[in-house]
Amino acid sequence: MSAVVAYLDVAATTRVDPRVAEVVLHWMTEDFGNAGSRTHEYGARAKKAVQQARSYLADTVGAKTEEVIFTSGATESNNIALLGLAPHGERTGKKHIITSAIEHKAVLEPLLHLAEARGFTVDVLEPGASGRITVEHVMEHVRPDTLVVSLMHVNNETGVIQPVAELAERLRSTPTYLHVDAAQGYGKIAGDLTAPIDLISISGHKIGAPKGVGALITRRRGWDKAPLEPIMFGGGQERKLRPGTLPVPLIMGLHEAARIFHESRDNWEREARAMREQILEALGKTRFRVNGDQAHTVPHILNVSFDQLNAEALIVRLKDQVAIATGSACTSASYTPSHVLQAMGLPDDVAANGLRFSWFPPQTRDFDPLPIAETIARMQPQEG
Repeated sequence: MSAVVAYLDVAATTRVDPRVAEVVLHWMTEDFGNAGSRTHEYGARAKKAVQQARSYLADTVGAKTEEVIFTSGATESNNIALLGLAPHGERTGKKHIITSAIEHKAVLEPLLHLAEARGFTVDVLEPGASGRITVEHVMEHVRPDTLVVSLMHVNNETGVIQPVAELAERLRSTPTYLHVDAAQGYGKIAGDLTAPIDLISISGHKIGAPKGVGALITRRRGWDKAPLEPIMFGGGQERKLRPGTLPVPLIMGLHEAARIFHESRDNWEREARAMREQILEALGKTRFRVNGDQAHTVPHILNVSFDQLNAEALIVRLKDQVAIATGSACTSASYTPSHVLQAMGLPDDVAANGLRFSWFPPQTRDFDPLPIAETIARMQPQEG
C-alpha cells in the first residue's frame, strides 16, 4: 500500500503506538515469564505486572482491581457477559433481554443464539433517525423477568453516544443487569463508564494497543458479584471466567496504551474536534448528509452519505487517497446495507451508501480533506 494513503478507519482499528510496541516486546523477550508460574522470579514479575495493569484499568472506570477480567477483546467479553448470565436467567425464570438494533454483531449474534437455542425473549429496540436509544424507551420495556439490558456506549458506525450512565443509575434499583459494549467509547468520554454499570466490555486495539487483548469489567452490587458462569473450561485463571495462560505482553500493551491515552485525552479530543471541523468544511464542496445525532457524538467518527453516489464505487475511487469504510469491519465484506442505518429508518439509498470517516490524533494530524472532497464533488452528477 502506498505511504500517501491517509488512514481514516480507526473505528476498525488503530495503529499500535510505538511506545506500546516497545513495552510488548519487552514482555515477550526479556520478562517473558508465565504469570501463573509461582516457583521463580520470572513468573513472580509477570504476575505482579498483570496485577498493576489490572489495578490501573480498574481505576479508569472506577472499579475494583478484582473486578477486571482480561480477555482477547470486546467480542469475547460480550460473549462471556451475555452467555455467562444465561444460566442465572434460566434458574430464576428471568429469560427476557433488552438490546438495540444498532448493536455490534458481537452482541446481536450471542443474543440470537439465546433466543433460538435456549428460549430467551429478546426485545430489539430501534433508535429512530437520531441513532440514539433513550432511557425512557428502555425502561418502558423492562419487566420483572428482564435479566439484562445490553446497550453499547458509542455506536461504531455513526459515533452516536448512548445514555449508558443515566441508564445505569435507573437500573441500579432493579434486579436487571446492565451490560455495555464500550469497545468504541472506552477512554474517550470522561466519566460515563464510572457509572454503576454491571458489565463493561473493553477492546485494546481501539486505543493504540495490539489486537487480541481487552477486558470485561464485572462490577459488584454491594457484596454481590454478577452471577456469571464460564462459557469455556480448562483452568482457574481470571476467576475461572477466562481460562488459559494470560497473554502478559498483550496485557501490558493494553496497560501502556490506556495510560498514554488517558494522559493525553484532552489533547486528543481537541485535535479530533478540529479535524472534524476541517472535514465538514471541505465536504461543503459536495452534496452530503450526516447520519446520526450530532448533538450526542464522539469527535472522531463521522458517518455521511453523498447524494447520487454509490459508497463502494466511491471507496474504490478514493483508495489511493484515503482508507475509509462503509461500516463495521466485521461486516463490511458483505456489501449489504448497514444494519445500523437501516435501524435508524433512513431511506434505502442513504442506508446503503453511508461512509464512515474515523481518525485518531495525532496519527492523522497531517491529513488534508480538501482533495478528497474535490474528488467526491467531481463524481457527483450536476444538479438540474
